[in-house]
Amino acid sequence: MTPRLIVSDLDGTLLGANHDLHPTTVDTLRAVAGQGHHLAFASGRHFRDMQRFRDRLGIPVHVISTNGAYLHDTENRLVTARHLDASLARALIALPRHPDVRLNLFHEEEWLIDAEAPGLLALHAHTGFGYRVADPGELDGEGVGKVLFIGDPEEVRPLEETIRARHGERLHLTWSMATSLEIMSEDVNKGTALTALLERLGLGPEACLAFGDNLNDTEMLALAGEAHVMANAHPELAGRLPDAQRIGHHDDQAVAARLRERFGVTG
Repeated sequence: MTPRLIVSDLDGTLLGANHDLHPTTVDTLRAVAGQGHHLAFASGRHFRDMQRFRDRLGIPVHVISTNGAYLHDTENRLVTARHLDASLARALIALPRHPDVRLNLFHEEEWLIDAEAPGLLALHAHTGFGYRVADPGELDGEGVGKVLFIGDPEEVRPLEETIRARHGERLHLTWSMATSLEIMSEDVNKGTALTALLERLGLGPEACLAFGDNLNDTEMLALAGEAHVMANAHPELAGRLPDAQRIGHHDDQAVAARLRERFGVTG
């Protein structure tokens, strides 16, 4: 069988509603890796967070993290890193915002936040990864993979409008959840990172199966030869990808079900 690259988003796609890997998903990924296929996670999550899911699998998995700002190989080596221009990052950090909207910065090694937000940690309960509250002097814009604003959508959308009007041509903006506005350098998204990974593996897009559920998966799914959109996906995603296959709900292990069917995994 010709080796394929199987790349999947995590939350809302590969992970269940509890933001963890189901045993069926674990067994399926191990089985397709055993057939010689390449695996990759692609998420807005931090690399250190994603690494803990990969380590639990015990198989080689490439990691596209921070919405494509960082690509790590199966041995944790950093392959590519694309940071925001520091002056742009500082401009984003300085934007006036509602006091309940949290400013987050993803660096290569850590997640910084401007104030305590314990409610955000539930998403990471199964990995133990968390933020560090930054001193104001640390918010200098250097080495930032992405800026993330989290809050009520009605309070975050005005930030998106302002950012697009002032800096839209130099930034890539997307939503990973209804409450999470993610901002990276203009050339950063999961699709550009996937392109780099395919080149590294010597594969074309036609050899790639991709799975996603939200708007930050658009470029990745558009590139893949076999694109799959979850039943629980953002309403706009299917419209952006009319040729993608619709599969089941993430909490029913629909990615695992599709892989088992596609690659003849039994047991």
